[in-house]
Amino acid sequence: DPDRKTEVVLLACGSFNPITNMHLRLFELAKDHLHETGKYKVIKGIISPVGDAYKKKGLISANHRVTMAKLATKNSDWVEVDDWESCQSEWLETLKVLRYHHQKLLSADVTNSVQDAVPITKLGRKRKQESNRHEPIKKKNQSPVVKSVPQVKLLCGSDMLESFGIPNLWKLEDITEIVEKHGLVCISRAGNNAQKFIYESDLLWRHKNNIHLVEEWITNDISSTKIRRALRRGQSIRYLVPDAVRAYIERQRLYGPESEDRNAGLVLAPLQKHAADPGAHGLHN
Repeated sequence: DPDRKTEVVLLACGSFNPITNMHLRLFELAKDHLHETGKYKVIKGIISPVGDAYKKKGLISANHRVTMAKLATKNSDWVEVDDWESCQSEWLETLKVLRYHHQKLLSADVTNSVQDAVPITKLGRKRKQESNRHEPIKKKNQSPVVKSVPQVKLLCGSDMLESFGIPNLWKLEDITEIVEKHGLVCISRAGNNAQKFIYESDLLWRHKNNIHLVEEWITNDISSTKIRRALRRGQSIRYLVPDAVRAYIERQRLYGPESEDRNAGLVLAPLQKHAADPGAHGLHN
């Protein structure tokens, strides 16, 4: 029954500095995997570039990163870019971004069901008055299947999963809420350590049904770091990023030796924020 499938929105958070073909492949791999389980219907993908306040070394301005992501997804019929996170003046925990998108779907869902309900009520009014007043009210489960609100799952590479173990990078209660209430779709290289990493954490193991590990058999080792390195050296990045992104980088002369020194010597926002917080420890402590 297709109506019984859980609708999923895939959310990818990260620097996208710049966005590459690999980032776009993650969405395709995740969607295929979730559809193959027969339980899910992926209705949307969202790319949410991190804001400038993240303070990562070499992070160029958010408006460039958002523009490139939009150019990269121009031809996609299901992946879009959301700039809410990147517009915030301070760095936001990934959980807050997940909550924001979940909330947005909730409010959209409420409006839809109210609109849908109006004609039905009008049709039913006359009949109700004519029929026996004491007719039992239809039980909920007899009515047509009402689709639940889509789940927002965090889409990530295995590097993000393993970053859960880095002290002070994540709050334990955030990791808990992410895997408990939302879920992870983690793309890992064939023969990767992602499974071992989950096995070694009691918390992740307890919620392993909510962590979808997707094997990437056609490996794609393109990283933004390597792209920036090639650009600094005047080497071609064609076929590694979408053409529109490559043209934009050239036009704007985006990545040079100077841009890589941005935020040099600064402490990453989460580390700064969590260092003082005793609750913020890695998973394996």
